[in-house]
Amino acid sequence: MIHAMIKTSAPVREALAEGQPVVALESTIISHGMPYPRNVETALSVEQHVRDNGAVPATIAVIGGKPTVGLTPDQIEYLGREGLNVTKVSRRDLPSIMATGRDGATTVASTMILAARAGIRVFATGGIGGVHRGAEDSMDVSADLQELAQTDVAVVCAGAKAILDLPKTLEYLETHGVPVLGFGTDDLPGFYTRETGLRVDHRVESAAEIAALLRAKWDFGLSGGVLVTNPVPVEFAMARDPIDRAVEQALAEAQAQGVKGKDSTPFLLARVTELTGGDSLATNIRLVENNARLAAQIALEIAKA
Repeated sequence: MIHAMIKTSAPVREALAEGQPVVALESTIISHGMPYPRNVETALSVEQHVRDNGAVPATIAVIGGKPTVGLTPDQIEYLGREGLNVTKVSRRDLPSIMATGRDGATTVASTMILAARAGIRVFATGGIGGVHRGAEDSMDVSADLQELAQTDVAVVCAGAKAILDLPKTLEYLETHGVPVLGFGTDDLPGFYTRETGLRVDHRVESAAEIAALLRAKWDFGLSGGVLVTNPVPVEFAMARDPIDRAVEQALAEAQAQGVKGKDSTPFLLARVTELTGGDSLATNIRLVENNARLAAQIALEIAKA
């Protein structure tokens, strides 16, 4: 059942009422993740990939204080043009943004919350947040991880963002009982790269297999999400060495400039894009589209049941 405080678009509302597959999509990637107009072009392309694979896309944001599930093209264009002027909204920010009637672009965590409140079980994104490097001193751990531990939504991604401490991110997920699946791989994808040398919990080979695991988990009353990691297609993957060098330089610059907290991820991703001559942005777009396709296929399998 859709929560009374959530506004849904007609296509999303009708699909949910009829038990049709729906895939949630975040909006921070539009306002904070890419430059205009590539952000808008990508958002609309990702929605089309969901449709082409048999599901209804539901891009999520807070518009005028109203949690909105299923943005119009005009609303996507607005978020893309406004960019960093739109507040980045995670769990802690939702009450303030809603109460004051402001606009907000949803992160992985807040998109999961609103998707769950609307009855959507599958969400496609690029990469999740995680444990930041140096977290043993800064305690900088993304709210995405805690949301995965408590909210019943499957998140399809290309792994955690490459700027993070990936071993610690996996440890956190293991501690909180979040299954980490590898679609056609035993190796955790590295966002821009197909491998990291770290192993996932379970390898899965099909959308039907993933849907069966989700049903078993939630039907048995095991609350919390599932992380479905989906490697970027081979033809769009980047080599590890140049990405690692770009990430290390971006991290050093962020530290020197005092960039931290919620500002760190947009800064680092933008700097990595600059340092790679735009190659990382092209890879980012392709991996999001790839995740949208898989998410739609999973949603379709869940709907069949």
